[in-house]
Formats: sequence, structure tokens, C-alpha cells
Amino acid sequence: MRVLGIDTSCDETSVALVEDRVILAEAVYGQNALHRPFGGVVPEIAARAHAERMVPVLDEVLTAGGGAPDAVAVTNGPGLIGPLLVGLSAAKAFAFARGLPLVGVNHLQAHVAAAYLLDPAPAPPILALIASGGHTLLFEVPEPGTYQRLGQTIDDAAGECFDKVAALLGLSYPGGPAIEEAAKDGDAFSFALPRPLKNHANDDFSFSGLKTSVLYKLKGQDKRRADPDTATIKVADMAASAQEAIADVLTFKAVRAARRRGIKQLVLGGGVAANTRLRELAVERAAAAGITVFVPPRSLCTDNAAMIAIRGAELLAAGARDDLYLDAYVGGTP
Repeated sequence: MRVLGIDTSCDETSVALVEDRVILAEAVYGQNALHRPFGGVVPEIAARAHAERMVPVLDEVLTAGGGAPDAVAVTNGPGLIGPLLVGLSAAKAFAFARGLPLVGVNHLQAHVAAAYLLDPAPAPPILALIASGGHTLLFEVPEPGTYQRLGQTIDDAAGECFDKVAALLGLSYPGGPAIEEAAKDGDAFSFALPRPLKNHANDDFSFSGLKTSVLYKLKGQDKRRADPDTATIKVADMAASAQEAIADVLTFKAVRAARRRGIKQLVLGGGVAANTRLRELAVERAAAAGITVFVPPRSLCTDNAAMIAIRGAELLAAGARDDLYLDAYVGGTP
């Protein structure tokens, strides 16, 4: 089945045409330049940019794909409501005009399904770590199409922590790539930063305390972001230390969860999974536990429509169909 995927959950306008786990055509319009002056995604600006780019991106993929789709899959949550509604409206209009089946896709489940585009691809049972700017959680996938949440962040997501630490250090947005670049010249063990919930028995995460620890080391105890720095700190060292702390917690808890359940395959997904140190540490720790790691290329870790098409194909094969009353939702995880 040839599935047209559409994703506008945050600040990338993405469309892809996928058939039998092969990407026939894809296009992504990013918005980092639009949001950089604000230090984060502005929902209204993101929605307007999606509306402006949706038709050109859709035309580009349909022209390059070499054939018409058999169905349409679209992200309907979780995400930013304005951006989501742009993609959802486009998907509904296209499906209605062409008389095609339509299915809504959970964005987080699709991050797991992105690994199915690999060759070789993992097959359930799978343990998946999904880490992004808005979400950090662990999924168990015991069988095809079944996604069971084991744990999630109780406050800041890992990507949000990267962004906030980068802002404290005077680095650019988005924070993940900026921290990784700065960390190349730093000592990852120069600062003793906390590893929140690392040794707790549950599978949840917390990164708010890590961000606050960086703030206090820069400005002093009980200070605010707006207060002047009181410490002379090498930015590269703090960036490397923060990156190491985040990667340490994520990989430790993911591998531990897989070992507890006897699962031998670990999938990484989400924008934070593009981080080189996270990938290295995940492979190292998983190998020591006899676990194989599957990491999609960086273009499939960040938001993209190919993963939406893959998860959509999985749903369609199971008989799922949605009508034109399909709605968007902001939060919640399966």
C-alpha cells in the first residue's frame, strides 16, 4: 500500500510518500530561523508557516513520488493545536477529494515506527526510548501494533532541558545541536550535575532539577535566569557535562527497562536521539547487556512524515479508518 504521510505537529511541515517501508519521496520545510529570535517555537507563527508551505510541499512530494497514494495518514496528536489543525485539514481535504482512506496517527508511536524503515528492521518485542523537545518516555512494543507506555517525564522533557541549558549558556536555538557542538571541546566530567530519578525503581524521567543545577552553578543558589552570572565557567565544559548527564540518565533507564523485561532490541527515536553522545552511550551500554540498538538516521529521528506513513500503514493493515470528524489533540500519551 502506498501511503501519503503528513506531519505538522510542531515546527516542521513534512510530507512523505511511502510504499512497503520504502520512502518514494519526502520533503520537510523547517522553521528554526523563524523561531530562533524567540528562543523556542511560537505556535501562531508555526501554524501560519505550515499554512503557507503545505501545498508546495505536498505538490513536491506527489510530483517526485511517481504515483498516486492509496491512503492518507496524518498526525492528529500530541502536538501544538494550531500546527496540528493545518496538517489535519490538508489531509482531510486530500483524502475527501481523492476518495481515499484516512487514518490519524499518534506522533509518539510513529517515532517508534520510524525504526521499521531501517534495513534490517527490528521486530517486536521492542523497548523504545522516545526523547524530544516535548516528550521523554519509554514504550514496550510486545507485538506489532501494540504500544505500552512504561514511564515518562514528570516535568521537563530531555529536549526542553537541552534548550534551556543552551539558553543559560548563551547558545543558539535549537539547544540540542548547539550543546552538542559546544561540548566537542569540553570535559564531560568537569561539573558534578545531578542525574534525577536515575536510581529510582520506576521508569519515569525528570530533567527540571538538572536545568536548575546548571542555573545555580552559573548564577548562584536560588537565583533566577535574568540574574547576572556570578561564576566564570567554560561554556564547553558545562555543555559537555549537561549532555553527559542527560545521555547517562536516558540510556541507563532504557537499558535497565529492557533487561528487566528480557527484551533484546532497543529503539531510539525523537529529536534528542540525533545526539551523537546519546547514540554512543546507548550502543555501549546495550552491547554490554546483550541488546541490539536500532537508531534511525538523524532525518528520521526528528519530526518527519515518513514515520507517520509507516505507522499509518500499520493501522490501515489492521483495519483502522477515520472519518472527516477526526480531531486533533494537544497532550496525552498512549
